Amino acid sequence: MTEDPFVAHRSLLFTVAYEMLGSAADAEDVVQDSWLRWAGADRSRVGDPRAYLVRVVTRQALNRLRTLSRRREDYVGESLPEPLLTSPDVAEDVELAESVSIAMLTVLETLGPAERAVFVLREVFDLPYGEIAEATGKSAASVRQIARRAREHVAARRPRVPVSGPEQQAVVERFLGALRTGRLQELLDVLAPDVVLIADGGGHAAAAQAPVHGAEVVARMLARPGRVVSAVWLNGAPAGRIEGDGRLATVSLVVENGRVTRIYAMANPRKLTRLDVPAELSL
Repeated sequence: MTEDPFVAHRSLLFTVAYEMLGSAADAEDVVQDSWLRWAGADRSRVGDPRAYLVRVVTRQALNRLRTLSRRREDYVGESLPEPLLTSPDVAEDVELAESVSIAMLTVLETLGPAERAVFVLREVFDLPYGEIAEATGKSAASVRQIARRAREHVAARRPRVPVSGPEQQAVVERFLGALRTGRLQELLDVLAPDVVLIADGGGHAAAAQAPVHGAEVVARMLARPGRVVSAVWLNGAPAGRIEGDGRLATVSLVVENGRVTRIYAMANPRKLTRLDVPAELSL
């Protein structure tokens, strides 16, 4: 028997939805809704199942994204993407790892729904403008303009200094080692002077409600010994899992010139439910 196209492309469809939404739970809902539409579709009229399924997922994700945009207006403090446990193999696919990184998804959070959809479909999945137009309900000319604006927006906000995998991992290990000891100087040694900490507690866990700037302030916030700190792979990059006082948190890092320049700390328990089984992602 030939494998059902939906099953064959499920990891791709989840990745599309997750990159558009930044939420694994919402992405799963979108994929499930898309399956129901696929199950009821006239297969004889579907020439390219992959393209058809991506269109369905995009439309469902766009509807969900507009709802999420309204919901986030009432969110308590900073809102970060939901981190996903991934296998180290994801890091070997550089394009995939960059597209699902917490840093990239955080930048995508600053785009409007249409811009985010167009950027993801064009820049990440390399879909033709015509297919994107059909998926988003816009003209091809409009899609080209949206894609250009989105590229410029993302380019102005993404990390500018490329870092090799070994360098990233080495700096992350130094940072996690400093967290384990809780020693202020060890943290200061690995943090860039202008480091920024962004924390997401969502009103369900203690967290700074605005970005925290500067190595001295950030180091003092983090210098708390007695916690269990372990290395994990999140969103295709080395990261940290922190447990203490019955609470769980994760940290994802941006590294430039051998130091940590940005810390994304997730403490919202509602966004920490995908840390046991690696997510299946693909382009």
